[in-house]
Amino acid sequence: MVSFAHESETPLSHSPVQSLDDITIIEHDTHRRSVRAAALGNVMEWFDFGVYSYLAATIGQVFFSGASHSLQLIAAFGTFAAAFLVRPIGGMVFGPLGDVIGRQKVLSLTMIMMSIATFCLGLIPSYASIGVAAPLLLLLVRLVQGFSTGGEYGGAATFIAEYSTDKKRGYAGSFLELGTITGYLLGALVVSLLSFLLSEQAMHDWGWRIPFFVSAPLGIFGLYIRLKLEETPAFRAHLEKQQQLEREKPATNMLILLKEQLGPLMQCVGLVLLFNVSNYMLTAYMPSYLEETLGLGNHASLLLIIMLMFVMLPLTVMWGRLTDSIGRRPVLAFGALGLVVLAYPAFLLLSSNAMWLVFLGLVILGIFHSCFSGTTPSALPALFPTHIRYSALAIGFNLSVSIFGGTTPLINSWLVEATGNSMVPAFYMIATGLIGLVTVWSVKESARKPLEGSQPAVGSKDEAHKLLAALKGHERQQHAPAR
Repeated sequence: MVSFAHESETPLSHSPVQSLDDITIIEHDTHRRSVRAAALGNVMEWFDFGVYSYLAATIGQVFFSGASHSLQLIAAFGTFAAAFLVRPIGGMVFGPLGDVIGRQKVLSLTMIMMSIATFCLGLIPSYASIGVAAPLLLLLVRLVQGFSTGGEYGGAATFIAEYSTDKKRGYAGSFLELGTITGYLLGALVVSLLSFLLSEQAMHDWGWRIPFFVSAPLGIFGLYIRLKLEETPAFRAHLEKQQQLEREKPATNMLILLKEQLGPLMQCVGLVLLFNVSNYMLTAYMPSYLEETLGLGNHASLLLIIMLMFVMLPLTVMWGRLTDSIGRRPVLAFGALGLVVLAYPAFLLLSSNAMWLVFLGLVILGIFHSCFSGTTPSALPALFPTHIRYSALAIGFNLSVSIFGGTTPLINSWLVEATGNSMVPAFYMIATGLIGLVTVWSVKESARKPLEGSQPAVGSKDEAHKLLAALKGHERQQHAPAR
């Protein structure tokens, strides 16, 4: 029988700890600023995704006006999915760059690219104005967004993980996904407000552009916050060792390093699949599913998803904090098993005519998804050592998102259209949960332990003294002669 119990209460280092110099002390204020700066990028990214998801039907009409209504929606989601095709390329560029020049510089660069691309999306003329050039420009902008996002999440997760103490890494990581939900919620609120204030024709003509213009001040503020941060302690320590390592042996090719990390990379892909299929099902696909497939009104669909986001905000932080006590694996396993058992009943509730039952179905799915959103940001960085963490995480994360996550709205839209069966997304979620269970079973517990290749990290000198005493006491017990 496989146990998901927490393995150890004493953080054990991957390298010998002989003195206080071998323990990283992370001040509270520095930790708080780093979490806020990293989460802001996710706010920005998911504000765009939230706006695009809620405006998918309108974007389809504006840029694919010659197609049928169902094909417009599929084309809009197809353009949405196209951005994910270049995310692995962005990961392959920004990941290694982040392992060479630093996390902070690369995260600032991705913020600039994301802000400019999102702003430009609002400037593109309609199909009626410039013909086929309109969807082509839309595709180009989405590709730039996808490329920049390829370096965003892996870097942000790495940044928070390396700026967190071992005992509170799950809680800190959950704020990255708190930024995701906040960004999506802001996008939903802006679109809802515009839909309420403007007529349908005004939204179609020019109103849909306004949310994309809002991204400019958000991006400028996020860039300002990120530029004020220092590099992470783990990366600074890595740089100090790098020159000596290069003298002792030649640099290893990145492909060789990734090959050595093949097992953790596959685990990363599996965890990201579990996390992002449920993520994009709820955030990117669900608004259109409720409106187009189940026949709910636009305003009702928006309101239900907004209410769900408010429910998921505290749940995400709750699960993140809980993982620091009971471990990452139990929470991930609970979420995956929940999808397997309750995804079908949840979608049956979504198909009912009673609004409160529809919301109950959404809440069930949201509870299990929040298990992943609160846990994954701290579980993924722990899979890889410091010298290749950004690279491996960026490549593994974006590969999985591109193949499985970002295509979720497109595949489910097509499957529902092709089969006429509105329950197809439920079976999709069940399959996701099964894959997730297998992956979680293979992953080692990482809660309350140092990141691989890094020193133990604590929040104060007093905590460092206690940890050093505990580790030396543990070492003496191991070397004590048997009686």
